[in-house]
Amino acid sequence: MNAKNTKPFSCRPAGPDPKNAAKKLICRQEMTKEDFTELLRAYENQEVRKWLREEALRLRKKYYGNQVFTRGLIEFTNYCKNNCYYCGIRGANQKAVRYRLSQEEILACCQEGYKLGFRTFVLQGGEDPFYTDERMAAIVREIKDSYPDCALTLSIGEKPRESYQLFREAGADRYLLRHETANEIHYRQLHPANMSLENRTRCLNDLKSLGYQVGAGMMVGSPGQTLQCLAEDLLFLQKLQPQMVGIGPFIPHHDTCFAREPAGSVELTLYLLSLVRILLPWVLLPATTALGTLDPFGREKGLLAGANVVMPNLSPPKNRKQYELYDHKICTGEEAAECRSSLERRVTAAGFTLVSGRGDARHP
Repeated sequence: MNAKNTKPFSCRPAGPDPKNAAKKLICRQEMTKEDFTELLRAYENQEVRKWLREEALRLRKKYYGNQVFTRGLIEFTNYCKNNCYYCGIRGANQKAVRYRLSQEEILACCQEGYKLGFRTFVLQGGEDPFYTDERMAAIVREIKDSYPDCALTLSIGEKPRESYQLFREAGADRYLLRHETANEIHYRQLHPANMSLENRTRCLNDLKSLGYQVGAGMMVGSPGQTLQCLAEDLLFLQKLQPQMVGIGPFIPHHDTCFAREPAGSVELTLYLLSLVRILLPWVLLPATTALGTLDPFGREKGLLAGANVVMPNLSPPKNRKQYELYDHKICTGEEAAECRSSLERRVTAAGFTLVSGRGDARHP
């Protein structure tokens, strides 16, 4: 799949001095929706784009040097009770080939990852009722008992506060839950009626109050997204102050109602990575697999835009293709954990250093 530079919306020209909002952001002043909108209108201004990218790299180096942190991603189930319209593993997709990993298989992935030098594991899956709170807590305890020097991240969707508390008490350190969009109308375009932005926001606030390192984030170029939607996303992140932000371009899946929609823009995604790095200088910011799917050098470009995390896949090779959130997801090569040496060469070639260690967020 070749790199794409599609425009997700028609940008109106920025004001007479598009640097005004950028200067305000760089000076760490509180931003308004209008400020973020002005920055997004300046997206096609090459001078502003270069200026913001340089500032993002300066802040990245200030907080993290040239270090790039690795996370071992374990996609342990592709069953999901939800029917998000954009997702290839949505519950209504009867063509998806489903799988679940046992606790023993998950632990085997961790064992292999630990040997390869990973010190953070990410358990990611659909909202699968098979993994009850008790089962998940048992898996978390076993991993933390076996690898006490490692961080454990969960990415398993919306839960009651009591569930999050149970996982936290079992030893979970971080939780990834993309908000996807902070605009109510846009949220309704992407999700069925039984899901709500209000509940997603409640989950993120619960996670923060329970002491998790919290990750939010959004797709770029998702169907129905406008410039104002993205401005509201940035405003949402400014208020939430998460420790992690996942931003990747929308990529359609052939078994969803958005199959014929265009993919999001790589360049706009990179621009947003820089904006988020400046907005939240300490944030852990992945160069995502979706970037690497649309552009063969997407992850390197992500690092050069301010990202500082990569998430190679530790899942069993036979299951990687089955966890198909979108079409053409890369399942072999440098995103595979066993190819860490190849990934390390690419990161080094981009001017960074791939490191082991938990890689916690470094607040000011």
